[in-house]
Amino acid sequence: MDLDYALREEESPAPTDTDAPELKEKYECKSIRGAVGEVTRAKDFLKTIKEQFAKSDKALASTLMKTLTSKIFDSSKGVHAHITEIRDLAAQLKTLKIDISEPFLVHFILNSLPAEYGPFKISYNTHKEEWSITKLLTMCVQEEERMKQDKPEVAHPVTRPKGKGKKDHGKRQYKVPPKTDGSKTSWI
Repeated sequence: MDLDYALREEESPAPTDTDAPELKEKYECKSIRGAVGEVTRAKDFLKTIKEQFAKSDKALASTLMKTLTSKIFDSSKGVHAHITEIRDLAAQLKTLKIDISEPFLVHFILNSLPAEYGPFKISYNTHKEEWSITKLLTMCVQEEERMKQDKPEVAHPVTRPKGKGKKDHGKRQYKVPPKTDGSKTSWI
């Protein structure tokens, strides 16, 4: 079945008065109507629809830039996912003719990392060579693994005062401090 025939081929000539009524009936189909207006050809219809639903690249670029500049690593997804998201946002901006240089992106990613990555950032800054995004990604993942291994396993004990959670019903006696006559007293 040739579903895209009307899109690939030009419109056939209009039927004349001498043509059969069945041919005229098929030619004058009433299925293309509504909010689009009086459009009789499929190509014109699709062109009109495209114009009505045109998206604004400026709005999309603005949204992507806002998302990119507000990215901060929160360690919930891992450093690999964080860097990949930033790299993907930069690639989407590039398709909208907003180029972000790789050195800028490397520094931007490093600045989005938390204070725990401070020694790693210092190490990057002391090297003379510039890293690519791929090298930064690899090095950050290694640093994340190193920090996980260096982190000691800690158990946080939880204590609860006696009687907490039990219903008291007024049975507990509380001591009231003695009243003073205004003179200074020492409790030592």
